[in-house]
Amino acid sequence: MSKNHFYAKKGPFPLSEIMKSIGYNETLPNKEHFEIHGFESLATATKKDLTFLNSIKYKDLSIKTKAAVCITSSNLLKFLPESCIKIDVKNVLFAVTKISKMFYPEADLDLPDKKLNKADNLKELYKDVKFGNGVLIGENVLIGKNSNIGSYSIIESNVNIGKNCVIGSFVTIRNSIIFDHVNIQDGSKIGLKGFGFIPNNTKNVRTPHIGKVILEEGVEIGANSTIDRGSVIDTIIGKNTFIDNQVHIAHNVQIGKNCMIAGQVGFAGSAIIGDNVLIGGQAGISGHLKIGNNVKIGGGSGVISDIPNNSQVMGYPAVPLKEFVKKRKNEK
Repeated sequence: MSKNHFYAKKGPFPLSEIMKSIGYNETLPNKEHFEIHGFESLATATKKDLTFLNSIKYKDLSIKTKAAVCITSSNLLKFLPESCIKIDVKNVLFAVTKISKMFYPEADLDLPDKKLNKADNLKELYKDVKFGNGVLIGENVLIGKNSNIGSYSIIESNVNIGKNCVIGSFVTIRNSIIFDHVNIQDGSKIGLKGFGFIPNNTKNVRTPHIGKVILEEGVEIGANSTIDRGSVIDTIIGKNTFIDNQVHIAHNVQIGKNCMIAGQVGFAGSAIIGDNVLIGGQAGISGHLKIGNNVKIGGGSGVISDIPNNSQVMGYPAVPLKEFVKKRKNEK
């Protein structure tokens, strides 16, 4: 994860304290007093950090991780470097949630920003920005020249908005960095906590979301769309990608540049979308999938497996377009 701008971070914590918090009772000679400075992804963790591995899909990252400690399960131990301290647990995500709460205790709920101020009171600070009626702005917000903020929108503390941006009315933006020339239409919600929790027999346990949303230059977000911030890594929308109305983008999703995504498309968490991808309306993309460059996905399709570059797919489950058309002809 890139530098965290939005949540106060606790720690460092002795490894023994972290082990105790997740109920790990095995001894690690000469390691219990080792201090853990952060909770990071496999790719960004350093020799002072803890990370986690809960799927074989990430073995290419895990074998190269520089993390000092990794929370994982017994079947995945072999995909970690010898230098990495391995904590073998039954429920990786439950353990990760407890550890994440140690470092970021305020990231599992989206409490209202108590430091909002009326934009009318901040005209000297934002001389080159145009505000509609009833706009609220948090502390340490940066807004570039010639940007427009529509009526009754809320820009929460520490958000960065670039130059020549247009933010519609009734938009809420938190935990986000927005580049130049971005257009966000009315009613959209950017940077909210994602749908992350661990199911339990007694109650569901919320998972902290400590990432943010990054909208790169020239992105357009349609009306009433929602983009969740990342849970560990950031949610990223690439340069010049256009997103239609009522699209939902879950935590950790990364969408490449120059994509076009039609209305009511839904992306589940941690999906990775390449460049120049076209997705028709009401399609659904399952989580942790990789969609290649120049892919075309037909409207109403359900994508449940990876798609290679330059493919065209359609249907549920999504299959190559020629196969879909042939099947439909045979059904008539």
